[in-house]
Amino acid sequence: MLLNPIVPLALLLVAPYTPEVSESCLSQYYYGTHGQQNVFITGDDDCLAEATLHLTSGAAVQLTEDVQQLVWLQHQAVDHSIKPATFRDEFDVFFSRLSVPPAEVSDSEQTVFSNQNAAKLLYRTESSALISVDPATALTLDLHLPRFWKASPLPSSPVPFIPVPSEAVERVKKILHGLKFDPVVASIVSNISVPQLRADVRYLSGESPQSEIVSRHSFSKGVLIAADWLKANFEAHGASCTLKPFLSGFAPNVVCLYEGSENTTETVLISAHYDSRGSFGSVRAPGGDDDGSGTTALLGIARVIARKGLKFRKNVQLVAFAGEEQGLYGSRYYARELYEKGANLTLMVQADMLGYHAAGEPPQLGLPDVIGTREVTQLVANLSAIYSPELKVGFTPACCSDHQSFHTNGFPATQVFERAGPIVDPMYHNSGDLSDREGYDFEQIKSIAKVQFATLLHTAGFDLPEHY
Repeated sequence: MLLNPIVPLALLLVAPYTPEVSESCLSQYYYGTHGQQNVFITGDDDCLAEATLHLTSGAAVQLTEDVQQLVWLQHQAVDHSIKPATFRDEFDVFFSRLSVPPAEVSDSEQTVFSNQNAAKLLYRTESSALISVDPATALTLDLHLPRFWKASPLPSSPVPFIPVPSEAVERVKKILHGLKFDPVVASIVSNISVPQLRADVRYLSGESPQSEIVSRHSFSKGVLIAADWLKANFEAHGASCTLKPFLSGFAPNVVCLYEGSENTTETVLISAHYDSRGSFGSVRAPGGDDDGSGTTALLGIARVIARKGLKFRKNVQLVAFAGEEQGLYGSRYYARELYEKGANLTLMVQADMLGYHAAGEPPQLGLPDVIGTREVTQLVANLSAIYSPELKVGFTPACCSDHQSFHTNGFPATQVFERAGPIVDPMYHNSGDLSDREGYDFEQIKSIAKVQFATLLHTAGFDLPEHY
């Protein structure tokens, strides 16, 4: 995934996320949205002059011929109670190790960044950075980044800037405007089992004696065990599943389908990511909250679908993505595949981190403050008020999970998160991310899963057996 060599001496522009740029020449030079920033690379002087009319703020970086794989690094929005006072120093230590020429790296460090050319720091703010590294190193940055930093690789060439079409938004608005309490939906979603959620999380995190999983990192043995286990469990509850590889070395996406009873291509997709990340330098990555909680919410929904004999009118997909921790790789590939096939996706909701409940705070539901489709976010918020009124609903700056891959491919999408505010889980990206700890709240997982399930039922439509 090397940067296209035909753009030496080009200018890279960084600007806050805005969909209005689709109307400008910059849309031809779009390299994705990273950390809520749009990134463009162009050597077109006329377009650069026009860009000043569309970009009210941002920064420019001059690229040179020796640029390799570009990677955006973002410090996650975390609560002050867990934010390290030395987070800038942590990044500086990380980058100093990364930028040492190979000949000067010790034998022990060679195993960390093998076959590298020296990295370059191209852009830096208080909470973000743009670096140039060799492609092999880019794939494994998450193993060595400080835990509150996430990597987002830029594509090798411009990608289409695809806003969500107005007709897709109108379809969601129609669902939103017709929304009202349904006692049957309330009865169905309440059947999600907390003991089963607990058993599923414990298997995926390796806390269960029956589990062989030590890590669910995208390149680990354990994540492949998890993929097979997820596929078997979804299929045991009526779904038709496929393990979909997307990039060599990564675990596959687990894509499960319930075919609709109507003659339609319309599809509703809910998802989570099943890969995980542990402490810096550790092989243990249990991911009990991030994102074992979201993954088991999907399983909890599948179990109720089977138990109630539900049949959906529209097509439904439950998807567990891999490669999220390395830069949304699994969802990027799958969202792009659906776009190229012209998929008729009504909406997509990603569940990422549902389980941590800070002491003294009420159970919560966080919705994305910037990246996502406002109408889908509003639909989820309204459904929470109807079916999980115990949740305090608000916005979160914690960004961005796999919903971004769909939103930037023109599909209506949003995310559900455990807190209306920044990340507060002290075990975020830590090998202590287990379910058997203070603050891990299975009732909150159930409450948010009920909202996901209600979104699915109201959007896809459903029928029950006559004896229900």
